[in-house]
Amino acid sequence: MPDMTQTPIYQLAERWLSEDKDPQTRAQIKSLVAAKDEAKLEALLRHPVEFGTAGLRARMEAGYSRLNRLTIITASQGLAAYVERQVGRAHSRGVVVGHDHRHNSDTFARLTARAFLDRGFKVYFYPGLSFTPAVPFAVKRLGAACGVMITASHNPKDDNGYKVYWENGAQIKPPLDSGIARCIEEHDVPVNWDTQSVASHENIVDVTEDMIGAYVEAARTMVQSSELNCCTDLQYVYTPMHGVGAPFVERVLSAFGLPPFIPVVEQIRPDPEFSTVAFPNPEERGALDMAKALADKVGVGLVVANDPDADRFAAVEKQVDGSWLAFTGDQLGTIFAATTLESMRKEGITTERIAMANSTVSSRMLEAMAQKEGFCYADTLTGFKWIANELADMQKERGCHVGFGYEEAIGYMLGDQVLDKDGVTALAVFLQLAAKLRSQGRLVGDYLEEQYFKYGYFVSANSYFISPDPAKTTKIFSRIRFGDCNGDTAATEADDRTEFVRAHCGDVLRYPRTIGGFAVSYIRDLTTGFEMRDVDQNEHRMAVAEAQYVPTFPVSSGSHMVTFGTRNGGRLTMRTSGTEPKLKYYLEVRNVDNNREAAAEDLEKMVRAVADELVQAKKNGM
Repeated sequence: MPDMTQTPIYQLAERWLSEDKDPQTRAQIKSLVAAKDEAKLEALLRHPVEFGTAGLRARMEAGYSRLNRLTIITASQGLAAYVERQVGRAHSRGVVVGHDHRHNSDTFARLTARAFLDRGFKVYFYPGLSFTPAVPFAVKRLGAACGVMITASHNPKDDNGYKVYWENGAQIKPPLDSGIARCIEEHDVPVNWDTQSVASHENIVDVTEDMIGAYVEAARTMVQSSELNCCTDLQYVYTPMHGVGAPFVERVLSAFGLPPFIPVVEQIRPDPEFSTVAFPNPEERGALDMAKALADKVGVGLVVANDPDADRFAAVEKQVDGSWLAFTGDQLGTIFAATTLESMRKEGITTERIAMANSTVSSRMLEAMAQKEGFCYADTLTGFKWIANELADMQKERGCHVGFGYEEAIGYMLGDQVLDKDGVTALAVFLQLAAKLRSQGRLVGDYLEEQYFKYGYFVSANSYFISPDPAKTTKIFSRIRFGDCNGDTAATEADDRTEFVRAHCGDVLRYPRTIGGFAVSYIRDLTTGFEMRDVDQNEHRMAVAEAQYVPTFPVSSGSHMVTFGTRNGGRLTMRTSGTEPKLKYYLEVRNVDNNREAAAEDLEKMVRAVADELVQAKKNGM
């Protein structure tokens, strides 16, 4: 492909029209050319959709910058060529391809399969609607070379995605993403648009029944013992959020001997329009209102949900006082970790050989549990590509048993059968626990309180600021790192910041000494590549040897991410979103004495400090 940054926009449009065989997307570009809408043509054609560690995700419409038949074909051609080069016996080991119910997902999946078939690969195919965990499960179970799931999870209805798993069954991580991206650039001319003959190809294998059956059987090993199937009168409402989860949930619940769910009828069938929710994400405020209303109507005190591709799980429970407790992602993570630890110990696995992990923006309660109980623990960068691969490495290199991994965005991985988040298994484990507790006259909320009593009280506040101007976002982070003087050590606010002069660079990092009045005790900046503990135990100004203060996590100057720890048990991470115009923050406070009021007060002070001291939201119009 010619240098698209220099090519006149109408030449790019001409190239698109010469390559595209989809009448709908061709018509869109033709219409924009006729209208001389150069701004829209620039947005659609100038910058090819980027292939990253989540694969591809974008709006579905015409153009090299979006997801459509042409960009799916070229992505698949490049991926197939890369797998061929990198994975031994790739053709015979084959690839797994599945898709959800979104608009165009079936077509995109067949075009993906077509590209691999054309290069001589065996393709293990889910021709019907699938849930995301089925693909990584099959990759690992079949020993496939890679897997592709066509889904945009809980994104808006106009989006779709292309999620890639490597031969170990986990999502790809660097440097695989950049290698695949280069290979896509080398195969950027779409070759085969045929989807009709995919199903009858001699190298296509429909694995639906075999793999879903195997998944259900494997799920039995991911949950607690069958003695917990003791409360067959458990009642609960379920919603798949207009997604694909219901039939798979039904099969797993039946296998566990758990009672069927009460469905939110309006949301139970796959609907690519997501017609009853503004955002098809159980985390969003109001997303579970319809399910809670149904539960109130029928007198049921438990609601469980999956997101549309069923890789995430959410739950709300009515408490004794009649209020609904919406479990946060971290609270569910704590509940799953505790019940996993109990169950693995009962199986005779020694505690020090049990491995658990969560992302660095998730609660540190899992770390506190590990310190007290003695199981292996790791925190990782955000995303299951890091969590799952870390746990797989702990299993391979240290002989650990994979217990549990999670991220605060309601993603949970139990055991090692699916090396990704799995909302269906998480739902079944949660319901088993709820059944056990109800037989004892307790709620899941009571079980969570027991964990706070054991490990200390953790309270969090995760949110974001809309930040559509990248320059303004960079300026905000620059001020966090360097102060208002941008490195001028003579600045009047120098006394309010801890200065670090990096010996080999000569730059002066001037991070805040306090946040919300609480002394900063830890700094990790994955943009500049700096990490230091016990900050306020060091001199106010000091020379830093770079080799001594380099983070163990990967550093990326292309995005912003900085973490602070404070002496009051606080932890704050601020980062830019890779897919949305957001400046996100994740804030948590721990109180070891389980003093809820004190923790809440500290959290409120730090939330205000994020907005007023660090982001300066009013000044920056955010």
